[in-house]
Amino acid sequence: MSDAKRSDLTRGILFTDEYQLTMAQVYYRLGLAEKPALFEHFYRHNPDYGQHQAGYCIFAGLDPLLSWMQEERLDEDELEALRSQKSRSGKPLFDRDFLEYLRRHGSFEGLSLKAIAEGRVVHPYVPLAMIEGPLLQAQLLETILLNRLNFETLIATKASRVREAAGKSTVLDFGIRRAAGEAGNAATRACLIGGADRSSNVGMSHVLGLQAAGTHAHSLVQAFMALGMSELEAFRAFAEVYPDDTVLLVDTVDVLESGIPNAIQVFEELKRKGHQPVGIRLDSGDLAYLSIRAAQMLDKAGFPETAIVLSSELDELVIWQIHTQIRQEAPRYGVDADSLINRLVFGVGTRMVTSWGQPALGGVYKLVAVYDGGSWKPAIKVSESIEKILNPGQKRAWRIYDDRGLASADYLTLAEEDPRTEPTIILRHPTDPGKQRRLKQNQCTFELLHEEVFRGKRLFDPVPLEVLRQRRKADVERLDPGVRRLVNPHEYHVSLSPRLWTLKTQMVEGLNPNRL
Repeated sequence: MSDAKRSDLTRGILFTDEYQLTMAQVYYRLGLAEKPALFEHFYRHNPDYGQHQAGYCIFAGLDPLLSWMQEERLDEDELEALRSQKSRSGKPLFDRDFLEYLRRHGSFEGLSLKAIAEGRVVHPYVPLAMIEGPLLQAQLLETILLNRLNFETLIATKASRVREAAGKSTVLDFGIRRAAGEAGNAATRACLIGGADRSSNVGMSHVLGLQAAGTHAHSLVQAFMALGMSELEAFRAFAEVYPDDTVLLVDTVDVLESGIPNAIQVFEELKRKGHQPVGIRLDSGDLAYLSIRAAQMLDKAGFPETAIVLSSELDELVIWQIHTQIRQEAPRYGVDADSLINRLVFGVGTRMVTSWGQPALGGVYKLVAVYDGGSWKPAIKVSESIEKILNPGQKRAWRIYDDRGLASADYLTLAEEDPRTEPTIILRHPTDPGKQRRLKQNQCTFELLHEEVFRGKRLFDPVPLEVLRQRRKADVERLDPGVRRLVNPHEYHVSLSPRLWTLKTQMVEGLNPNRL
């Protein structure tokens, strides 16, 4: 098989774990392959970055997943790869009749999927997606779904926190070079959903309808100097080629004694020619102090509108600290702190695109019901850890808003329940039996969170990036300020209805350990 074919195998349905396929053959052999099943994708904990924690997540990755599901089906090369697998006895691992079944049914056309809208705020234990359809097809979806949704949700969440810390400052995604291979494209998309204004990633920016962002590297100045020229000449050369897009990296030699003075000289030359310089970039040193001094020098030279781009190991806490230091120190240099913060541009790379401090979301994909005998039979998984016990059965998820219009809780009910008809709503903690609270109907409003997005094929065209961004912005603004905190956020309430809590409790108590 050629390298090209091997490469194709890494992007299709065989981009999966082996156990998905071995389970699929068991289902087929026992006549369960087409038994209707219901799976849910959810996560149990918001990211914890060590010194700081997230109080929510931003759901991302859905649109690419839906397109992949619509397009993919097992082809002859993938079936041949499965034929080549052997058991420990040397016999074929997958039987001929099973592979023939996969030839006919190795796609996701039998599935339907309900999900929370991409770009929205999400919380632990609330299903992000509900997958219904033939057991075999639903099982085969697990790995790719977790891979796509967990990763983009993780990165979009980090980007949202960076966006929150940056406030009115611009945020650029500079992370593609530090991303995990081709996952850099998914990371760029997630960063832009989560709050980055633009990205240095040329290809993905173009796909999403944005102009890529970038300046120049230290190597430009180094090359000129190595060839007997100067930093000033390097700046002039860049400005001559890009007179309307001039952003100059000023820390190759000395920021205050060389870089900024040379940049100002080039800016003055551009201005005389009728061009407006864009800004400077700082990539090392005390970025807050250097930003203040740069603003002081640029203002004095008549360039109060030029941007000051900061990069180098930034994340939400570093940005927060830079803002704090500027507010404290700027006045003593005669610089208006608010004006300076508004002109800052943060180029965030490694720590956003890798979700520094929390490398994985830990989302799971669990069977919660099987259809048999004319009705849905709830399924449950028990564990020594109470937080890992599933919320079983068909469910609906509601977001409850208080009289301020802020999100107060997410509420899981059985599928047939409608809390809008109840005068008093009892909210049960999902893992702690001693915690509950009551709400009066007139104290809140309800929003049903899931919508059907796939039924054999995707049900809507790809959503524009700007719509996804607006969803994130609107949802974050409807969070209580305590939940939005960058450090030690308030825990957002996710609750179960009494009927769901009772079902869960009865199923756990009804399990006979001798059958396990």
